[in-house]
Amino acid sequence: MKCNPRVTSSRRKCRKAHFTAPSNVRRKLMSSPLSSDLRAKYNVRSTPVRKDDEVQVVRGTFKGREGKVVQVYRKKWVIHIERITREKVNGSTVNVGVDPSKVIITKLKLDKDRKSLLERKARAAPPTKPKENSLPRRLRPAPRRLFRRSIDPLRIEVFFSPIFTQFYLPR
Repeated sequence: MKCNPRVTSSRRKCRKAHFTAPSNVRRKLMSSPLSSDLRAKYNVRSTPVRKDDEVQVVRGTFKGREGKVVQVYRKKWVIHIERITREKVNGSTVNVGVDPSKVIITKLKLDKDRKSLLERKARAAPPTKPKENSLPRRLRPAPRRLFRRSIDPLRIEVFFSPIFTQFYLPR
């Protein structure tokens, strides 16, 4: 449900805002999740992808491939990763664009600005505690119940009273 009356939920307006977004907004929209060890280290779930980050493709045609980000092509909403290329008809090789949401960042290129950004995001986020059960809810075994349903003795008494049986039970 929509909470903020100043933000539109119109499909056409949201699509227009997305596809006409300026470069500085696209930077944030082209974020990728961090790998589990980086997430534990920095207490940050995702961050914008940048050149020289090392990423692993987790979905799509190139699933499982790893490499360094060669270019973040904001105009086309894709990133180019080294060794993910294809050959053109004339024989030259070109980079294939990969959507940043389909990769996880395995190694960050850190400079002082990015370190400060990660520290700031970690301060804003609540501290994460380790989950006791990492399986999705639908795959977890159902909790065992000791008793089926507790039956109220007063209800049993009313149910079997002569007045109740005379008027409410079928003959």
